[in-house]
Amino acid sequence: MKFRLSYLCVMFAALLACKQRNTAENKNDLTAYSKAINELGKKNASPTNADSILKAWQQYNVNTLVLADTGLNAEVKYNLGKMYARKDADTAKMYLQQGLELVESSENFLPLKARIYNGMGNLATSETLEHQANYYYNKAAIIVLSDTTVQLSPMAKSIMLLSAAQSNKNLQQYSLAYKMDLAALKLMPQLPPNAVNQQRVLVQLIVDIYKANLPDKNVEVYIKKLEKLQATYPNDFNPRFLYDCKLFYYDKHNKTDSVLKYALLNTKIAEQDFEESPTEETVIGNLYTSYVNNFISYTKLKDYASAASYITKAEQIVKARGKLLKYEDQIRDTEARSDYYAAVGQNDKALKAAHAAITLQKENFETENTQAIAEMNALYQLQAKDKSINTLNKDIKLNNLKLERNRLILLIAALVVLLLLIFIFLFYSIYKQRKLKQEKEKVQLQQQLLRTQMEPHFIFNTLSALQSFIRLDEKDEAIKYLNQFSRLLRSSLELSREKLVPLSQEIETLANYLSLQQMRYNNTFKFNLNIPVNEDLDTIMLPPMLIQPFVENSILHGINLGDKESFISVDFLLEDPVLKVDITDSGKNVAENKIQNHQSLSGIISKERLELLGKERSQNAGITYIKNQNGGTTVTLHIPTSPIV
Repeated sequence: MKFRLSYLCVMFAALLACKQRNTAENKNDLTAYSKAINELGKKNASPTNADSILKAWQQYNVNTLVLADTGLNAEVKYNLGKMYARKDADTAKMYLQQGLELVESSENFLPLKARIYNGMGNLATSETLEHQANYYYNKAAIIVLSDTTVQLSPMAKSIMLLSAAQSNKNLQQYSLAYKMDLAALKLMPQLPPNAVNQQRVLVQLIVDIYKANLPDKNVEVYIKKLEKLQATYPNDFNPRFLYDCKLFYYDKHNKTDSVLKYALLNTKIAEQDFEESPTEETVIGNLYTSYVNNFISYTKLKDYASAASYITKAEQIVKARGKLLKYEDQIRDTEARSDYYAAVGQNDKALKAAHAAITLQKENFETENTQAIAEMNALYQLQAKDKSINTLNKDIKLNNLKLERNRLILLIAALVVLLLLIFIFLFYSIYKQRKLKQEKEKVQLQQQLLRTQMEPHFIFNTLSALQSFIRLDEKDEAIKYLNQFSRLLRSSLELSREKLVPLSQEIETLANYLSLQQMRYNNTFKFNLNIPVNEDLDTIMLPPMLIQPFVENSILHGINLGDKESFISVDFLLEDPVLKVDITDSGKNVAENKIQNHQSLSGIISKERLELLGKERSQNAGITYIKNQNGGTTVTLHIPTSPIV
């Protein structure tokens, strides 16, 4: 019973250790995947490596271990959306939305949430959905502003803040844009000095100040910083942004000559860009704006001829590329033309241009209003979805609590069932061991009883043989026989008290028995004991008197006692932990040979002892009979042994 209980404990400990080992292995695998995903995320996609990077992300997206981890799964979805952003906006949006659904309801994963929000804002911007873009940009910026310790690089934080500020400016939320630009400005010392955001944040701040009509006392400082950046890194920054900021500044201070100077510089840059990219929307818009700035400045300086030349150039762009121009720029153009025509005395054209400006303003208002209504409807749905998700998350938490309670109840029930099964198993094992012990004791008692029944008959025959030696005056034979008999009798008495005896003692007893039987039958048969040479026979323990009944059976039923060519051979072979014993006899005449079917009572009991011994030690044990070609029989015993302790 102790063995069975120990075995169960060991098995339970092994299962627990195996579970812990599997958990540790999964944890190690997740750590390795997390490191690999982080390294892959740092790689910048280029035309040469974009396909291989995309394939790597797709492989992670089908990895069951990665998908089972919320953070890694969402990280993979975000990077897939990032990879598809330029070539398939719908697929990019799908992956980003999937990633957002994984982490949005959690209080964790703030850095990843901010990156996904910013990615969604970029996609909405590419689709000219300004309100949706603003919604996502602001959510990303709020994370950056609300937690200064959020694990994002200074570059990532500055991009999110500047994107949100630009979006707020486009929707005329200038104060909010100014706040976010100021927050981005504080991050600039942590960025490379030639990073594009070093210029961008200063430009956006100057625009915010003038759009929101804020005091411009810091504008000069910002312009000087822009000039220094441009002078230090002329190849990294576009001077057009510096010129635009100076245009704002000098225009607010009514310095038309300076405005014209930088407007002409911008025009030169815009015309060069147009020659290189004549169909690009941004390039066309910049050139158009430069022409408008030029004829406005010339009009103010009363150089009407120069103003007229740039009006003509602006009209050519409107005719050729009017659909690509923004309403805001066209309205400014028509208003400036109205001022020009009024200045040169062409009142009809001035009135016509003023009406055109009003028409454009009306169209712009209707377009923006329609788009705003559509976007606000979509935005409302997004907010409703967020609210629904929050409600759903509360329900999920409640359901999780109920599920945990049910799991606990189920676990307790499973433990009770397991304990019951263990109790039944232990009870059955105890019952089985007791039954096996009773059977063993029964067979041992039968064996002892058999020996007590056999010994008087054997002693009588032995004394009769001894009497015959004395009568025939064969004193030497009588003394030798008596000596052999006394040794056998002593061994038999000693062995009958032991449960296990050394193999050497068992062989010695068997040799005495065979020698005595040989003398009894006047040396009418020969015997041979083949003993393992390289084995320590004193350390090999086996039950006593297992082999002797089968040897006796061979003498009585397996050989011709009248034929001096008869023999019995006993071979011992140790096949650890089983002792193999082959008992081979020369056989009887065909008519008399019935050994194949004969089994003495002692043989039957010995067979039962062997079977019980095999069950007790969970080893092979048994007896086989083989008819030899020469007429003899080989009886093979497989006896489990025990090393001496």
